[in-house]
Amino acid sequence: MNSSDHIRVESPADFHCHLRQGDMASLVTPLVPAGGVETCLVMPNTQPPITSTDMAVNYRSQLESLAPEVQFVMTLYLSPALTPEEIHKAAENGVTGVKSYPRGVTTNSDGGIESYDVYYPVFQAMQDTGMVLNLHGEVPSDEATGVTILNAEQRFLPQLDKLAHSFPNLRIVVEHATTKAAVEKVKSLPSNVGCSITPHHLELIVDDWAGQGFNYCKPVAKYWEDRAALRDVIREGHPRFFLGSDSAPHPRANKINKAPRLDEHLEAVPACACAAGLFTSAILIPLCAHLLESFGALDKLEGFVSKNGRAFYNIAPKTDKAVTLVKQDTTVPVEYTKSNGEGDSVVVPFMAGKTIKWQLL
Repeated sequence: MNSSDHIRVESPADFHCHLRQGDMASLVTPLVPAGGVETCLVMPNTQPPITSTDMAVNYRSQLESLAPEVQFVMTLYLSPALTPEEIHKAAENGVTGVKSYPRGVTTNSDGGIESYDVYYPVFQAMQDTGMVLNLHGEVPSDEATGVTILNAEQRFLPQLDKLAHSFPNLRIVVEHATTKAAVEKVKSLPSNVGCSITPHHLELIVDDWAGQGFNYCKPVAKYWEDRAALRDVIREGHPRFFLGSDSAPHPRANKINKAPRLDEHLEAVPACACAAGLFTSAILIPLCAHLLESFGALDKLEGFVSKNGRAFYNIAPKTDKAVTLVKQDTTVPVEYTKSNGEGDSVVVPFMAGKTIKWQLL
């Protein structure tokens, strides 16, 4: 039973998570249940990306060996290799969704799409089989069109509108929404369109990531009014908005801004900017409780982290297991690390070293 200092949440689910491969997967995958999550929708932008059913099934087996108590729900990477026949095979093998990445807008998206029209036969097969289209809702930056990372999401919304009305029975998820415009668009569309929201976008605005690598993610956090819209729709308890953490671990060294280097001719060679992505899996459900309480939506916690997403995806828990949160100040670890004998994987979580007001019992 819930009280002022205890909350019981049925089978939390994270409907957008990156778990990587190799040493990084070995580090972060066991931290998914440690953060309170029972069901995890896994993103396919690995290296190489998960473009076939066989790859998805194999990846799922690898993840299950690392965290057998978690229900891993798999997605495919939308690419020219994907056919309607492969969609039917994927559906038969329990693959739930297909994720689209516009080319070059985020981590491992170099193979992303440039036109949605050519994929209409794939979308029709998805609609026929009940699969979900997961949209990274941005368009690439372009001087000619005036698109930057700050308006890329808003410029994508006409495409969302077109897809939603072209395929009225295809479930579509706008992933990790960051703007008031996206919230309003999803609310205006029919019930086949849902939306995931990350915890970090409930906390950050543009000032928090500009020049701060450990708060940098894509899509970037926007303005005060955009954060307010995300908070308001959760406070409202809208059933088509739900948790998708976009937890995206990167090695600590890759989150630090690097200065340009000089080549042999003493000319500046641009360095890669810090990696885009924030890691929240290890503290996810307590973090959500902390944030929702901060803007008066703690009573909507179970809907946001479990019921709304499960209803949209039609995914039951693997086991009927609830988690209990207790109100107690907890310091977020400054890092998570694992040694494999040949080197260490070190990941810095979101809000490292700060205090959150809830923890798992």
